[in-house]
Amino acid sequence: MPHIENILALEILDSRGNPTLQVTVDLSDGHRGRANVPSGASTGSKEALEHRDHDLGRYGGKGVLQAVNAVETIVAPHLKNQNPYDQKNIDQLMIDLDGTANKSRLGANTILGVSMATAVAAAHSLKVPLYRQLRSVELSYLPVPMMNILNGGVHADTNVGIQEFMIVPVAAPSFHEAVRWGAEIYHSLKKVLKNKGLSTGVGDEGGFAPHLDNNEAALHCIAEAIEKAGFKLGQDVYLALDCAASEFYRDGKYHLDEKSLTSETLLVYYESLIRQFPIISIEDGMAEDDRDGWKKLTAALGEKIQLVGDDVFVTNPAILQEGISDQIANALLVKLNQIGTLTETFQAIDMAHRANYRCIISHRSGESEDTFIADLAVASSAKQIKTGAPARTDRVAKYNRLMEIEKELGTQARYAGQEILTLR
Repeated sequence: MPHIENILALEILDSRGNPTLQVTVDLSDGHRGRANVPSGASTGSKEALEHRDHDLGRYGGKGVLQAVNAVETIVAPHLKNQNPYDQKNIDQLMIDLDGTANKSRLGANTILGVSMATAVAAAHSLKVPLYRQLRSVELSYLPVPMMNILNGGVHADTNVGIQEFMIVPVAAPSFHEAVRWGAEIYHSLKKVLKNKGLSTGVGDEGGFAPHLDNNEAALHCIAEAIEKAGFKLGQDVYLALDCAASEFYRDGKYHLDEKSLTSETLLVYYESLIRQFPIISIEDGMAEDDRDGWKKLTAALGEKIQLVGDDVFVTNPAILQEGISDQIANALLVKLNQIGTLTETFQAIDMAHRANYRCIISHRSGESEDTFIADLAVASSAKQIKTGAPARTDRVAKYNRLMEIEKELGTQARYAGQEILTLR
């Protein structure tokens, strides 16, 4: 039985040019695992806390040398000689060592980097794909990609209020074809924007970030791009939104498209969008602190479309349980670094599935070439993944990994496709 021999950490750069943590776990049998920790821009207030140095003389205070030190001088000695195959024990040892509710002592980035790298090392040691090491499932689903092809909100320096406009290629016959459809629509959108004299620069997640009159204009551009790419909107491809409502919620009102809205009038606005466009999913339609707004949104639309909780749940099993009890949303966005360990992430996924909530595995705006979440999407049977536009290596790496998995699985692979259109 191999054991953990050493754990090393390194400060590297993420896709936004900000520092993040890379962790390497070395095993006694000569195998090693490596993982890069993602970081978000639009974050929920109850997310587990990442450690930053706050030294304004380096990277504007965003350095992670303290996290590097915590890995090598605190966590590594504590985990030395532990069994790398026992992920639950590894994660619990770090949770206990940290001893805080939000991982503020060691930092969620410190703990998550070790948690992920240990899983990768164990997979290499056992000579199995990472998705098999994470969890063995009878039927391997390839997730439907929710491709963020037009960026707004905090992901772009524009006047577009909604954060993400996504295409969802449900009718594709395979994951490989779904990626092709998405890439062709993405290039078609570039032509549409260029013909309108709009910017084709991209935001944090690879989607285009033009200045537009309003959110409807963004949806019209995407609808035109889908049609010109040769696909049928509302049949081949549907639309999804990440509103990130917490970002435009101030003083009890929602400030969107130069309007001040209540939760009731914002709901009316969403209903008008759904009537105009085949939108099948809305993420963070209300602010994380607006529980009444969430209840109204779920009561009105929860039987019609997917309502995804991100900031309101932050991949935290305890918070998710409260949301399920309050009948808030009907889907969970899954972000590893919101909770900080692989074990707790699976606890949240399992809780969601038991409650008939859907799960969507998600990247963060600050990413790297790390493809861990691609394997996680297959291992968790999540059926959906958000990992940005089909552009920029930090986003495309996940799509490429999923295509590798699809080929490796062969006839054992099943593209979730139109299954996600059924809410229950």
